[in-house]
Amino acid sequence: MAQSRIHTEADLDAALAALAEADRRFVSLIAKAGRPPLRRRSDGFAGLAAIVVSQQLSTASANAIWGRLAAAFDPLDPEAILRARPARLARLGLSAPKIRALKEIARAVKRGDLALAALGELAADEAHAALTAVHGIGPWTADIYLLSCLGHADAWPAGDLALQEAAKLAFGLPKRPTAKEMSALAERWRPWRAIAARILWSYYRIAIAAAKASAAKPALPKRRVKRAAK
Repeated sequence: MAQSRIHTEADLDAALAALAEADRRFVSLIAKAGRPPLRRRSDGFAGLAAIVVSQQLSTASANAIWGRLAAAFDPLDPEAILRARPARLARLGLSAPKIRALKEIARAVKRGDLALAALGELAADEAHAALTAVHGIGPWTADIYLLSCLGHADAWPAGDLALQEAAKLAFGLPKRPTAKEMSALAERWRPWRAIAARILWSYYRIAIAAAKASAAKPALPKRRVKRAAK
């Protein structure tokens, strides 16, 4: 049976209602952060490659490198990456580890070891295991692919630092939770963990923006109190 997917605004509405029913704390979080956006990336090899490229980079740097890569290889498919010389990929801005990762993923897809088209029919944990079995695909990459590219309703990127910070702020935790603690925290949100992640990310953006705005406000001058003459 196909797993739950978030493809449309109606899907998102149903998921938000179910998550709020499972954990009423999300009612106030949605009220503060607003409705999370329905964002989808392209799936398949190109979608997975874009996530690999973006790892540990600023949005601007990742977009610039991805733009050069997509322009150099049209279509950007496994065969194109396998044919490309590492030196050429490096000139486009890719680091040596990312070049190795892209080539390993391309080999796995070409051999049939990684059937990207079939991942949509698997449960989140099974799809995650299939992705991370390929050298070069870590847990974060796998979860972001499932969440952003496949629209999987139960993907949960427990190792994402922004998500961990969001959980700390949203739930008043004493410290940023670890990936293991995040996994335990999200058990009650199955099978809507991806929606929980989207809400927490939205809440985090709002909280950070509010903190920056507060820090930027100039301090009010102290009022001088006139003392009565003796």
